Amino acid sequence: MPRPITFLSDYGLADDFVGVCHAVMLRIAPEARIVDLTHGLDRHDVRTAAMVLRRALPFSAPGVHLAVVDPGVGATRRAIALRTTEEDRILIGPDNGLLSLAAQRFGGIAEVIDIGRSPHRLEPVSATFHGRDIFAPVAAHLAAGAELADAGDPIDADEIVRLDMPLAFQDEDELFAHAVGFDRFGNIMLDVEHAELTGSGFRLGHGVDVNGRPGMYATTFADVAPGELILYEDAYKTLALAVNRGSARELLGVERDDELRIQPR
Repeated sequence: MPRPITFLSDYGLADDFVGVCHAVMLRIAPEARIVDLTHGLDRHDVRTAAMVLRRALPFSAPGVHLAVVDPGVGATRRAIALRTTEEDRILIGPDNGLLSLAAQRFGGIAEVIDIGRSPHRLEPVSATFHGRDIFAPVAAHLAAGAELADAGDPIDADEIVRLDMPLAFQDEDELFAHAVGFDRFGNIMLDVEHAELTGSGFRLGHGVDVNGRPGMYATTFADVAPGELILYEDAYKTLALAVNRGSARELLGVERDDELRIQPR
């Protein structure tokens, strides 16, 4: 049986882009199972896409993981496929940082190749639709059992593009975190894993101040009254901020990468 394929992009569903990529993959590997992680990402938002990919893949079976958020399509950026050190996963997409966080999550890169001139690509290659002509066919061939080394030209893992992310830090009992992303509810994703609070002054059920606004460090939204702020562990075991039946992003007036000062009360 072919390896499963996951597919993430900023293509949306209004056009035929996702469907055509599916058609290409299934024509090559008709028995492959394709799981669409999301195609509703903001266009060209490489960093959010990289974070979503990193969070989602631990819940999927090891296989071939196709990700296409590609504002540099047709320019000088490379198209790559890589194998992770742990779990033997294959990640495919543009070399713009999109794959870097997921690769890091699975122990780093064991092997990486440039697939821009892959023998598996469709000819002629469109200058603007590499998802159809390069990424999808390479993903399908690799899912069907083709060797990664035969799909392109080897490159040094140190050469691939990596994302620069802000870093949270603690100063005594104060936590300085950053808003690294937002969901449609206005919840704020922070660059802190829940486990990092071990030994700190933060205690579940106790109050916190976030940029001077009072809130509660709690488990779920209903632990506070409507309109109140909550610091909580999200479904991916990272810290996040929310407002019960409201928007933490609007309440705190923050944008991506803004620093938040969080103190126990």
